[in-house]
Amino acid sequence: MSKRAFVLISVLVAASMVLAACGAGGAASGGKTLKIVSSLPLTGSSLTQTQTIVNAEQLRLAQANNQACGGKYTLSYESWDDASAAQGQWDPAVETENGNKAAADPSIIAYLGTFNSGAAKLSIPILNQANLVMISPANTYAGLTKPGKGETGEPDKYYPTGVRNYARVVTADDVQGKVDANFMSSKLGVKTVYILDDQQLYGKGVADVFEATAKSLGMTVLGHEGIDTKAADYKALMTKISTSNNGQPPDGIFVGMVIDSNAAQLLKDKVAIMGDNTKVKFMGPDGVQTQAMIDGAGKDVAEGAYASVAGLAFPDALTDTGKKFVTDYEAKYGKLTEPYSIYGYETMNVLLKAIEDVCAKGGDPSDRKQVRDAVFAIKDFNGVLGTWSFDANGDTTLSDMTVYQVQSGAYVAVGTFK
Repeated sequence: MSKRAFVLISVLVAASMVLAACGAGGAASGGKTLKIVSSLPLTGSSLTQTQTIVNAEQLRLAQANNQACGGKYTLSYESWDDASAAQGQWDPAVETENGNKAAADPSIIAYLGTFNSGAAKLSIPILNQANLVMISPANTYAGLTKPGKGETGEPDKYYPTGVRNYARVVTADDVQGKVDANFMSSKLGVKTVYILDDQQLYGKGVADVFEATAKSLGMTVLGHEGIDTKAADYKALMTKISTSNNGQPPDGIFVGMVIDSNAAQLLKDKVAIMGDNTKVKFMGPDGVQTQAMIDGAGKDVAEGAYASVAGLAFPDALTDTGKKFVTDYEAKYGKLTEPYSIYGYETMNVLLKAIEDVCAKGGDPSDRKQVRDAVFAIKDFNGVLGTWSFDANGDTTLSDMTVYQVQSGAYVAVGTFK
């Protein structure tokens, strides 16, 4: 045998051994692969939140050894970016492309996302027609699921088949906006407030709920306007607001927006014109409760600002299983400060429960309809967020909301409310 032939045969043998090893690994994990994808903005300032969601989803899968139903199925996971450098945040074109790509791939049995409610508005109808279940760790706009809580035609227009396929593990804005208004009124003593939003579905949605609740509580709303999220600065806007209360500044400013919408710059200019956050209180929803907000505005500028997030105080008041999640996460990925991480874990957690439920009934978890129906059938689930259920709309039965304040460069829980 020539040396060349020997080398060639050796290479082929080695290659066959590698392939056999790969095949053996697949067989040991289950003959059929169930594919799971997530669609979240991984470009832009939201990355500090969304990367922890991805990490948490991967952690939960790893804990299941990427298997389901006693090893009969292998679970694969892909993290998709729905943002673009051009937008600097989630991009409608990219999210639509992601939705169509998932719908067209029959091996995909679940779509975990989105982060932004405006993105969900685009992908829900696409996935609905493909009977593909969509579970969000972060969308909070009430109109996506709740009749009478959004715009005309919502939420039915998102479900062309007439069957719900979208669920979320996070509490919606109709709860958050009310809690925020009550907090500013009763806890901070705010009697006059100016409201700003980023003109996105989520930001305007929570700001509208806040406004309606504020008025019902007797607060005076001095103004409510959408901002230009691409503006170089907001000093002219803040100068106008600083005299909106009969020549004086308001008691508080509420902003409905995400960090990607130039929220840090808005806070910087608010402080530059009206001083620190002790006199004119500054508050926003979960979209700005991220370390990126503090880092972008600066530690001293952000000091005293408030933001709310669904759930119990993170991490100190979590359930025992929730605290174990934090321990497991930090052991693998390092220090955890972003509350949305636990929602990523719970999203994957509840999906795995649904898959196991399908198998327990003798069903086929590669059938999208069966997985979708199993998700909506989940009741009294003992997860890292506590014990909860999905209602008929796909909403969680949990309604706790925690308010945080920036103290010494970090968000610190100052109260949990219903």
